[in-house]
Amino acid sequence: MNRDVRELFAARDSGDKTRSYEALVRLFELTEAKVSWAYDVWSTLVADLEHSDLHKRSFAAQMLARMAISDPDGRMLKDFRAVAAVMRDESFVVARHTLQSLWRVGLAGSAQTKLVLKALETRFHDCEGEKNASLVRTDIIKSLRHLSDATNDDGKIAKRAETLMNAEPDEKAQKKQRAAWRNPGR
Repeated sequence: MNRDVRELFAARDSGDKTRSYEALVRLFELTEAKVSWAYDVWSTLVADLEHSDLHKRSFAAQMLARMAISDPDGRMLKDFRAVAAVMRDESFVVARHTLQSLWRVGLAGSAQTKLVLKALETRFHDCEGEKNASLVRTDIIKSLRHLSDATNDDGKIAKRAETLMNAEPDEKAQKKQRAAWRNPGR
């Protein structure tokens, strides 16, 4: 790992909110494409998925999802369950950040896409009765849209999203999901 990337990780853990945020943004920018240093931090990030600090858990889940495209050895296939588990974190913010990033794992290949689709569909159904179920389901629809757009999947993901939206019993929530599908934002 080069010195600049090492410094970004150090800044991310520095405790200085401004430096930490700037490092996070830069690391996210770098992981829009494949990076050569993914395995230098992979094990630490997997361990951080269960860290007592919610910021570390959130960062770890988001970075691992982003680095799935930089994983020629297929480590994500083994570690996916641990990453996906953070979608149910005790901190709703951490769970939501993970949920909003998980689709990126699907960019790594068809096996990873299958894992992501199954995890998102399961989460869509499992959140029934939770306090923030409507928000979780809307985030899932957005994630499916992002994955669909990024993978040019010939409408297969769109059909799955349509099935989920049709399963939504709350008409108002279903309307929000359809709007989110049309305009998922960033």
